Amino acid sequence: MNATIFEEFLQKVDLNKYRIKYQPIKLVEMDMPRNIQALDALYEVYWTQRRVLGFEDFYDYYKNSCTKEIEDFRQKTTMCSECFYRGLPARIYRTWASIITQIHAGYVAEQVFGSGSVSMSTELDHKGIDFSAQVDGTYLYYQVKKATHSREVRVSKKVDSQNIDIILIEYEVPGAAVFAAPYKRDGTYKAAYSRFIQNKSIKRLPNGFVVFTPYMFEQKKAELLAGGGASYKAFR
Repeated sequence: MNATIFEEFLQKVDLNKYRIKYQPIKLVEMDMPRNIQALDALYEVYWTQRRVLGFEDFYDYYKNSCTKEIEDFRQKTTMCSECFYRGLPARIYRTWASIITQIHAGYVAEQVFGSGSVSMSTELDHKGIDFSAQVDGTYLYYQVKKATHSREVRVSKKVDSQNIDIILIEYEVPGAAVFAAPYKRDGTYKAAYSRFIQNKSIKRLPNGFVVFTPYMFEQKKAELLAGGGASYKAFR
């Protein structure tokens, strides 16, 4: 699978349906232990296996992978079964929607840097790295961060080593209302919309997903080929 196929998959996601279905449900908001977080299943399905499962199929895959552990956690929280299992899909969906955008960035980076050049895993994620890339012996470490005031999006992760440099991909996405009405009364673009369309590294799909373009990775590759990049050592 490549970035184009994955982008085609993202375009088919009915974000509005999921927003209506899950946005009001915030029952399972407590910290979850690593053994029932969705990260392992997300990286396994969408990166290692390179499959394109819709959310419902992914949720079934995730739930079946740790059924006992999920139920043990549910009992530990003393939350009633009906409430917990109504809230869990909403919680996992929010993680899913965030991570598949990050995984798309990994596919786009691989398209630029070369097949097999990009690594993405739960282990890297827990170290504060969303994905890494190796380009002619140089290691690059990326963290993707959506600039938002919402509590739903993951906060920037702290990197557990002082010996590497992180390339932060921080991007701003205006609210749906801005895209629906991007102009001010004087006919000029609203500031948030203007900033968005000037960012060559991202684009908005018709269904509302914001994905990454090759631009930033092409810029970094050109910098490395010109000899201007730092020689970052491998992070283990």
